Amino acid sequence: MASKSKTKTAWVCSECGYDAPKWFGQCPSCKAYNTMKEFRIEAESSNRYARAEQAASNATGRGRAALAGTSDILDLSEIEAKESPRILIGFSELERALGGGFVPGSVVLIGGDPGIGKSTLLLQAMCKMVALGQVCLYASGEESPTQVALRAQRLGVNTKGLKFISEIQLEKIEAIIEETSPQWVVIDSIQTLFSEDLSAAPGSVSQVKECAARLTRIAKRKGIGVIFVGHVTKEGAMAGPRVLEHMVDTVLYFEGDPESNYRILRACKNRFGSVNEIGVFGMTDKGLRGVRNPSALFLAERREGVAGSVTFINLEGTRPILIEIQALVDKSMLPNPKRLTVGTDAQRLTMLLAILHRHVTLSTYDQDVFLNAVGGIKINETASDLAVLIAIVSSMTNQAVSSKTAIFGEVGLGGEIRPVSRGQERIKEASKLGFTRIIVPLKNKAADIPGVEIIGVDNLRDAVKVVFGSNRVKHDEQVYPDESSRVSLSSSEHPLTPPPVPIW
Repeated sequence: MASKSKTKTAWVCSECGYDAPKWFGQCPSCKAYNTMKEFRIEAESSNRYARAEQAASNATGRGRAALAGTSDILDLSEIEAKESPRILIGFSELERALGGGFVPGSVVLIGGDPGIGKSTLLLQAMCKMVALGQVCLYASGEESPTQVALRAQRLGVNTKGLKFISEIQLEKIEAIIEETSPQWVVIDSIQTLFSEDLSAAPGSVSQVKECAARLTRIAKRKGIGVIFVGHVTKEGAMAGPRVLEHMVDTVLYFEGDPESNYRILRACKNRFGSVNEIGVFGMTDKGLRGVRNPSALFLAERREGVAGSVTFINLEGTRPILIEIQALVDKSMLPNPKRLTVGTDAQRLTMLLAILHRHVTLSTYDQDVFLNAVGGIKINETASDLAVLIAIVSSMTNQAVSSKTAIFGEVGLGGEIRPVSRGQERIKEASKLGFTRIIVPLKNKAADIPGVEIIGVDNLRDAVKVVFGSNRVKHDEQVYPDESSRVSLSSSEHPLTPPPVPIW
């Protein structure tokens, strides 16, 4: 009678991948609550890495005493520091997001919503790799060879020389890698793989962690570039354990509305380049095409004379991009006015409205405020503060901002305009696109450019005055009656309440 394999119960955190012998209400590693999941693991496979190293050691006759010398101890000062060579395939937007090109031996994770174009992008990239003489292996666990061949036919790419397998078992993929010795491997997707050493289902935390770890070990040992395709949750985070993002060298997120033709590839982590670099793509019938001038794309539909529209000079990594920010301020019919944002931080909007009320005497306590960054791009930097406030004032007062005016600057709680990084590059980018008036923080004001008026401001009041002229900004009379109709209280009744301050 054959003896049954012993199993043990392990508790794994779904957020960080921490293993524990028992359940905890709070993960001891990441401090998250209710994230410990139960898994049954074969006891014989629990220490397979150590057993493999031990077997190799015994085979060479070194034994246990030689384990201390298995890793060479080096003097860090004697190690030659050199940049990793990069492979350029002629896909400029993808290479930009990667930090300047593909790095051999690196491990890349690309995440995004279903149907966003991840498989299409990688199929195009691998075909370009093969054209340069690289040996590439495309492993798909979601699509059959026929489906991938049909996609390649629709895209019009040459797949001759591209090796393809439809497989989800990790051990078979490892054997094929050892047999074919590819230079690049695409795993589409990592959530579909499973290892026979684990009893958990494909896509579980333990399976994703195990498969990614073993493929990463192969990549580092053999110098193979591995690209994982990862699915995301409804919240936009990568499905599976967060430790997956820590294992890889580069994490890219594919963003965009599936109903739109434009996609944004954003670098969230990159050991070989700067983070927050983006690549902009357009989806066509021949696949994804890079957009070389995203600023022109985002500003293509902006019209002259529309109140609430302002051009902001955004910095994505090392790349200045001009984005249209739209604001709509309207009378609220609810006791709690709405504050809705698309592409910007909603909490920061609340703070900016308080600054606007305090230093410019424009109140939105009974107004709905809607804010939108056109193009689906997400603005993460505080340099957009001044542009957001100017757009809100423009909508409130129904005064349009010239389409030839660009704005950037951080606004402090005291109403001061703070300088931002790489101001000169932002100004040069706006001037190249034909903007004739640029409003910047005073400390970011640089040398004049022929045909471009660069105005430096140091507080919010001056900025509003520069944009909208010397006349006092007035509200809609129906929303804000004249000062005589308001009930005023003496300063003795409210000694801490400052008197109303005129806008100028």
